[in-house]
Amino acid sequence: MNNKNVDRRVFLGTVGTVGISASLANINNAFGAGQPQTTGTETNKPADPNDVKTQQEQAALLVPKRELGKTGVKVSTLGLGMMYNVVDNQIILRSALRYGVTFWDTASSYGGGNSELGIGNFFQANPEERKNVFLASKASGANSVARIDERLKQSFERLKTNYIDLYEYPHGLSNPSQLSDDVKKWAENAKKNNQIKYFGFSAHSNQAALLEAAAKLGWIDVIMFSYNYRLAQDSALQKAIDAAYKAKIGLVAMKAAGSASSAREGGRGWRGGREQPAAAESTESQKLNEQLLARGFTQIQAAIKLVMDDQRISCVNVGMDNVPILTANVAASLDKNKLTAEEQQAFRQYALATCSGYCAGCSQICDSALQQKSYVSDIMRSLMYYNSYGREDMAREVFAQIPSDVRSNLLRIDYSTAEARCPQQIPIRNYIAEAFEKLA
Repeated sequence: MNNKNVDRRVFLGTVGTVGISASLANINNAFGAGQPQTTGTETNKPADPNDVKTQQEQAALLVPKRELGKTGVKVSTLGLGMMYNVVDNQIILRSALRYGVTFWDTASSYGGGNSELGIGNFFQANPEERKNVFLASKASGANSVARIDERLKQSFERLKTNYIDLYEYPHGLSNPSQLSDDVKKWAENAKKNNQIKYFGFSAHSNQAALLEAAAKLGWIDVIMFSYNYRLAQDSALQKAIDAAYKAKIGLVAMKAAGSASSAREGGRGWRGGREQPAAAESTESQKLNEQLLARGFTQIQAAIKLVMDDQRISCVNVGMDNVPILTANVAASLDKNKLTAEEQQAFRQYALATCSGYCAGCSQICDSALQQKSYVSDIMRSLMYYNSYGREDMAREVFAQIPSDVRSNLLRIDYSTAEARCPQQIPIRNYIAEAFEKLA
């Protein structure tokens, strides 16, 4: 096997135009994982893992690393997000390590606890791999320092480890006031006791204010936040990212694909049938896909590359539950070619044409308009999981976290003021009704 067979650009092009499985066969051969194949009179044997040339080829196919803020630790630029049952999916962990995807993200609530349990099973069977993984978990549902301790202890038991590299609380921060002195003291003690190495939080909404606030605190190590080609158009968020980066906070992006809540842009559609996109939406979608496929990119690969090309972002954490998806995203990570100005403009036009189906997470606008905590951004996120990800379990989990007394009143609220103020021009009332039909 020569170097051309594992060239990064060729690999990516193959994934985009020929198919992931063909590329995976080639890359597996570089790692000695392929089976002997006979073509005519010639037999191709699996690569010898001890061969120097083989080792060089393997190294060229490892996802690159980037420094994670002031931690000084270098993490893989592609992270493995595991919001699913990992107990029955050990192959994804082995494959991730093979390609150098060593940033692993989980939470106490993911997969009903089976995400952490599955990772723990892997570490129990492969204890030597623990040191090779940068493990992140979150204190899901904790609302006090005492509950953080409970969640952390539970995670240790499930994960079969006595430390977590990055621990995040709150899991889904919405207000800077939640980053209290008590939380700071807890983080300091957990580090002192070698329970965690670094502390941070995750966020889906009100992100500009959260990043700005964290940059001034001085004790937040890492922030995991939603960031993609849609949110990149937000000047306030860009300013906040600059502030956090200048403060040497490690920045991990999630939701990089920019998937929408809309059924017509998502996979399954409402009432069992896919809705037809508006004319402008369909035209921009076709234009974008034609440009990207000509370069050998899928839309998701290109969207991930756009975020990775931002040097302020240390890691792009992507939910990946099977090897083909993992391989496609590894390909995007390995490719050194940047998207052209025309391709970036096509993404901007597509974002504009489809904005009414995507919630930008500016929950403070809805809350102000409705004069109460509205949970609109959470509902839109649950619909994104349902319509775009095809993950009804995740959608129901997020929807169920809304207090029952609030859920029971959602259809009685007048959303007209919030709709008028919404910068995305989202028909909020329609989406609330859709969520009730699908998830209540």
